[in-house]
Amino acid sequence: MSPAIHAGEHDPTSKRFTRWWLTRGILLLVGCVTPALELAGASVFSPPGTSEAVPAPESRGPTLRLDYGRGQFPGNPVAEFMYFVPLISLEPISIVKSRGNTQRARMVSATRFFKARSFLVTCEFEFVGEGHQQDVLDHTEKVRRHERELREGGVLDHQLGSINVQGAGRVSIEVVGTMAGRIPTVAEVRVHFNSRGQPSPVTIGLHDIRYLDGSFRLHNESVARVNTLIFRRKSGPGKMDITVASVKCSDAGDNFLQNVLGGLKGTTANLFMPPITVEQAGTETMLAFGLALTLEAPVFTFPRAKNLKAGG
Repeated sequence: MSPAIHAGEHDPTSKRFTRWWLTRGILLLVGCVTPALELAGASVFSPPGTSEAVPAPESRGPTLRLDYGRGQFPGNPVAEFMYFVPLISLEPISIVKSRGNTQRARMVSATRFFKARSFLVTCEFEFVGEGHQQDVLDHTEKVRRHERELREGGVLDHQLGSINVQGAGRVSIEVVGTMAGRIPTVAEVRVHFNSRGQPSPVTIGLHDIRYLDGSFRLHNESVARVNTLIFRRKSGPGKMDITVASVKCSDAGDNFLQNVLGGLKGTTANLFMPPITVEQAGTETMLAFGLALTLEAPVFTFPRAKNLKAGG
């Protein structure tokens, strides 16, 4: 039988060329233990003038339509826009949407700055509609692997529980790279969820896991509001940089004082936050997405996320 985890109480060209978590001790100093995010987990696009290479249906994820703000397309469902989350996840993950969810992600503009040896592409999206969606991670296998040490008093800290998108917002994606003649190579993709000064609609839920009173329980639950995710081309395991706007205990209020304290914690966290290990396939997908945006591809198809649970 799989170990069950229960929620517990808190522990105290002619074209214009247009960090994860603090160490446990430092976060204790700012008042709430904030776990280090540890995410568990070839995309297809059609450059202008080419035919799309269509993969087998069982190997495909959702296809995003990219109109670069030129038409009246209402946008892609936010759950599909955020499909990179299960692709970078190192653990099984489920996608949960609120009843009657109308959230969509629509591209409103795209600018490109090309130089002889480099380029910068910026695509602006807006999240519209109502509702919320969650990507919920399943720690069952991890708990099973560490069951003995947990029963002996050990702790699984720095665990990511969920990634949440609530309501509307403004998102920009920056693609930076190099040019070899007319051939672009994407070096970095930055996803800004707080574009145009609007608050990010994306938060993450974090917690520790302990064995207490005969069951596995969640402790030190906190919520961080995510500003930026950064994917870089580099050798070795997949990594993702992250910056946050705030870090708050999950039961903290939404008043002025709590928001100020949460912002201070977020600022401090960004100073010490190391890159997060993610699935290399997820990093490669985001770099491929950046290339699709650079080449003005009309569509982009995600690969199937291997860690996405059935029904997710």
